[in-house]
Amino acid sequence: MKKYFIIILTLIFISSCMSTDIVSYRLSDSARTINIPNLDEYLILRCDFHMHTIYSDGKVSPAIRVEEAFFEGLDAIAFTDHIERKTRNKNYRSVSLNGVLEEAIASDYSDKIIVIKGAEISLSMPPGHFNAIFLTDPDRLFNVNYIDSFQEAKSQGAFIFWNHPGWETQQPHTTLWWPEHTELFDLGLMNGIEIANFNEYYPEAHQWALDKNLTIIGNSDAHLSIDNYTDIYHRTSTFVFAHERTAESIHEALNERRTAVYFQNYIIGEEIYLKEIFEKSVSINIVKKRTEITITFINNSDLAFQLKKDEHDPRISYLRNRTPLPYTISPQSRQSFKVRIEESITGGDVNFIIENLLIAPNTGMKYTIKI
Repeated sequence: MKKYFIIILTLIFISSCMSTDIVSYRLSDSARTINIPNLDEYLILRCDFHMHTIYSDGKVSPAIRVEEAFFEGLDAIAFTDHIERKTRNKNYRSVSLNGVLEEAIASDYSDKIIVIKGAEISLSMPPGHFNAIFLTDPDRLFNVNYIDSFQEAKSQGAFIFWNHPGWETQQPHTTLWWPEHTELFDLGLMNGIEIANFNEYYPEAHQWALDKNLTIIGNSDAHLSIDNYTDIYHRTSTFVFAHERTAESIHEALNERRTAVYFQNYIIGEEIYLKEIFEKSVSINIVKKRTEITITFINNSDLAFQLKKDEHDPRISYLRNRTPLPYTISPQSRQSFKVRIEESITGGDVNFIIENLLIAPNTGMKYTIKI
């Protein structure tokens, strides 16, 4: 009797653990769904264009990748398994990378996530690893000559970008642009570059993107379950400024360089887009009483913005010593601070640098509030 009682208790315990895991997974992923306002001309689509599954060296099935993306509020994902390291798992009917998309479509959430077919060309440095997305047949990319692989991807209409250019394994203590990259770029076989991958930001790559008009990309490069990468921050991802929520519109936006990178608490991109994101997220109310002015920020987004003083008229005083710096506009908040002006002036400019909106390597966006 005692033996059966122990078995029953064990089964109850296992059942409880399984239930808790499921609830925890749902809650943690739902908490990472991020409310971001769209722009006047474009939708902001949050995308991850670099991840792996059991079809190469990943530990997660394609269907689970789709489910993860749904519960995290993503709009699109691209499967980019390594063409050189396809799985030999006998439980899967085919080692063709085309099977990744077939399994993803079988997910219960496949109608809610845009799924893009891709592959990773994984080479030693130089030139390193590259992703090709919007492929029609990733299996055809496997060639002895890597230039032939890139040409095949281009012939399929792919968007091609350089992965983790500063990856320590391939470029220890440095991030270099090699002659092989110049060749690929000159042949039109490099359209973009990851300036952020997982938990790393590459300022050198960011500058190359600006100098060479490459599309900036940020991705998770997930191999394990996404929960292993997002304990503190959301997954690294790409904001795509698209006309419509379709694969075709995402492809067009990538080709036109309409992207920003969402990395930790940073948004990295062109000032024209970052400024509109800030102004769509935060409304500003100004109340003036003689020489004291109250500026109130109403943040209706799930983004945080970190402000510090920029050069300004010394007759205007704000964010004084007792104010914690950088001054953070918290998500979904309403908060105010005081500005004092000397009696000799009636107004002026309150100048900030929004430190976590990067318009160039490690360079925050300037912003002015007129009072």
